[in-house]
Amino acid sequence: MPGNEQYPGARRRPGSKKGPTKGSGGNRRQGLEGRGPTPKAEDRVGHPKARAKARAEARAAQPTRTKQLEKIRRRFDVPEGYEIVCGRNAVAEAARAGVPISRVFMAVSAESDDRLGAVVRRATLIGCPVLETTKLDLEALTDGAVHQGVAIEVPAYEYTSALDLLDRARAVGHTPLLVALDQVTDPHNLGAVLRSTGAFGGDGVIIPERRSVGVNATVWKVSAGAAARVPVARETNLVRTLETLKKEGCFVVGLDGGGETLMEDLSLADSPLVLVTGAEGAGLSRLVRETCDVIASIPISQTVESLNAAVATGISLYEVDRLRRAAAKA
Repeated sequence: MPGNEQYPGARRRPGSKKGPTKGSGGNRRQGLEGRGPTPKAEDRVGHPKARAKARAEARAAQPTRTKQLEKIRRRFDVPEGYEIVCGRNAVAEAARAGVPISRVFMAVSAESDDRLGAVVRRATLIGCPVLETTKLDLEALTDGAVHQGVAIEVPAYEYTSALDLLDRARAVGHTPLLVALDQVTDPHNLGAVLRSTGAFGGDGVIIPERRSVGVNATVWKVSAGAAARVPVARETNLVRTLETLKKEGCFVVGLDGGGETLMEDLSLADSPLVLVTGAEGAGLSRLVRETCDVIASIPISQTVESLNAAVATGISLYEVDRLRRAAAKA
């Protein structure tokens, strides 16, 4: 334009070519590629499902209660063959009876009473360590049994023989009264039988080695300490043992719902007796039944099929004790 030649306007410098007017020129290529598929809800940060997944993974990483209890049991290292006896009555009776105690476990929060005092005194007398524990420790040691804040560690139960039971009764001038269990496998039944035997003047319990429960922690607990006072004989062959006792002057009375003699009318009550109880349901085995001198029964209502082995034994022991006391007064 005339008059403006001295102002030619903006000019591009050589070598300064302007970039493309559209796009980024490749500078934001990753952004152009896209973000891929939408992540799952549990993989999105801040999403409720993601938080729930994180909590579940945290719980899974923590030790389970079962593993925690197993770890505690390993820490206390109970020797093989030893039993953990728990419950205040069972523990106190064991202490009073002089049962060898290797360790006492007592919860810190346990309230003291005469039974705990007897245990602590016994432990002090024999130099037995008393360990303060938590309730969780006791739960692990007792496999979840009702421990009442105290437990003791005792060596494996020492069984005696049937003839020894007989000799002990005669040594104190007592008419022998023994109980034999035929294939009773429930520890609750054995514990209850021991308790009834001690309550009604029995001199001991006989169990076979095979197909029978032995004296374990459950038996100690159920017997409420009677296992410390009532001796238990373990014999290889129950039939042979009963025959031996018969030769020693004992009468063998089997308990069965179909027995012809009622326990309340048993004429042999004041004689040396062996009461034999069979397993619940199966009853007395054939050979044991044939060995019995008398098969006695307990009258019950027709609405009930049978009695529990421990209940039947307890009632029979009571009847024998009642008949003996009545005979002594006559």
